[in-house]
Amino acid sequence: MIYYIADCHFFHGALNSKMDKRGFESVEAMNEYMIQKWNDKVTNADTVVILGDLSLGTVDETNDLIHRLKGKLCLIVGNHDKYVDKNGFDKGRFQWIDNYREITDSQKKVICCHYPIPFYEGQYRKRHNGDPKAFMLYGHVHETRDEMLMKRIISMIRETNYVPIGGEHESNIPCNMINCFCKRSDYTPLTLNEWIKLNAAQN
Repeated sequence: MIYYIADCHFFHGALNSKMDKRGFESVEAMNEYMIQKWNDKVTNADTVVILGDLSLGTVDETNDLIHRLKGKLCLIVGNHDKYVDKNGFDKGRFQWIDNYREITDSQKKVICCHYPIPFYEGQYRKRHNGDPKAFMLYGHVHETRDEMLMKRIISMIRETNYVPIGGEHESNIPCNMINCFCKRSDYTPLTLNEWIKLNAAQN
């Protein structure tokens, strides 16, 4: 099974009272809650694609963290993942570390990036029944004004008509983007299909 999650921000205690207002009594309580939610869902046979900003801890703290988390870890580097290039960081714990990655999951193309990309590879591709063939999964914007703007951009794209190449009739431009912000899923990594369902329910 492949799971996805973004912007956990382990060791970032300020998010309990600022921006996210997560409300944990301490950074330790936040860390332990997120580790528990992760390990309750993920097995060591599963893969977890982390869509950036995993940890604001030191190299040693982050090394300890990644060895407590279950699963085969893959990291899309976020702007706060400063530990990645520091001496002593255990890159061997990860299947891969990248800034951008296209993978296949459940016969769908998944575009993985920390930052939202409104015009992504495979965006226009649909199956014969109209189901999308590609999804863009992102993080970075949490639940800030930037995410509100992103939702407006997604709506504008979906409301825009075009005539497919080789087609005769107008259609709306597809835009299947999902913000995998950890707080949206109660800090639990989710599969692509679970994120699709949650996104539909919350939007």
